[in-house]
Amino acid sequence: MPDSPRRSPVAHGFPHLDTVRSAITALYRRLSADGIQRFATSLAPVDAAFADADDLHLGAQRVARAMVHHYRLPDARVIVAFRSMEHAGSVELAAGPEYFVELNDRFRTHRRDTGAALSHEVAHVLLHRLGLEFPGTRDNEILTDTAAAYLGAGWLLLDAFREDATSSQKLGYLTPEEFGYVLAKRALVFGEDPSPWFTSPQAYTAYEEGRSRALRDAGQPPLTAAGWAGRRRYARDRRAASGGPEGSYAFEAGGDGLRVAFPCPVCHQRNRVPVRGRVRVRCALCRAVLDCTT
Repeated sequence: MPDSPRRSPVAHGFPHLDTVRSAITALYRRLSADGIQRFATSLAPVDAAFADADDLHLGAQRVARAMVHHYRLPDARVIVAFRSMEHAGSVELAAGPEYFVELNDRFRTHRRDTGAALSHEVAHVLLHRLGLEFPGTRDNEILTDTAAAYLGAGWLLLDAFREDATSSQKLGYLTPEEFGYVLAKRALVFGEDPSPWFTSPQAYTAYEEGRSRALRDAGQPPLTAAGWAGRRRYARDRRAASGGPEGSYAFEAGGDGLRVAFPCPVCHQRNRVPVRGRVRVRCALCRAVLDCTT
C-alpha cells in the first residue's frame, strides 16, 4: 500500500472512478447481495484504537485480530511486524493458516494510523481467500481499497488523510474524495453515517465531496429521481435512439422494441429494460429496487 507522509502534494478528485465502480460490482458478484449484507456494521472506532502507552506488538496484534474478525476471517491468524520500507505495509499471501503483515517502521510512533494500514493489508487476505483480483498492481490495489471501504473497515484509511500548509499524509491508492465516494455508497445502502468517526477535518471534507458524487449516481436518467435537465436530455436521446453521457444509459433496438441499458446506482451492474414509461426495476445483482421513467 502506498504511503505519502510529508512528500508530494496529495492527489484529489476522481481519477480512478471507473475502476472503483468496477470493484463494487465485482464485490457484489463474488459475495452476492446477501454476502454484502454481512458487513452492514462497520468496524467500531474502539476496535482500532491504539494508544502510545500500549505495547507495540500486543497492540498491533489486537487491532489485527479485530480486522480478521470484521472481515469474517476466523481461521486466519495475522502476525504483525515492523521494518523500514518504502510503502505503508505489505502482506505475505501464503496458503495459511497464518498471514504475515509487515508495517512501515513509522507506525511504531504513529500508532493512530495502524488500524488504517491493517484495514488495507487484511483486506488483501480476504480478497485472496475469495479468489478475487484485478489484473495489474494498480487496479488490484484500487480493488483492495474499495473492498476495505465498502465492507466497513476502510473508513480508517480516509481518516488517515491529513493535510496542512507544511505537510500531508494519505494512505492507499484512492484519492480522499474517492474514499469518500465509496463510503457514501456504503452509507446509502446501510443507512450508516461514518462522518462522526472522523478525527481529521480533511477527511470529513473529502467525505462530503465523495457523497455529492455518489448522490449524482442516484439522479441519472432513466431513474425517476433525475432532475429536469437530465430528463430533457434523456427524452432527446430517446427520440434519436442515441447514447447518453459516457458511462450512463444507452439505447438498444431489438425485435421487441427499444430498450435502455443503464448502470444500477448501487452496484453499477448494467440493467436492460424496455422503453415503456414508468417502471420499477429490481437489479438482478444487488436486488435494489429502482424507480425508472424510461
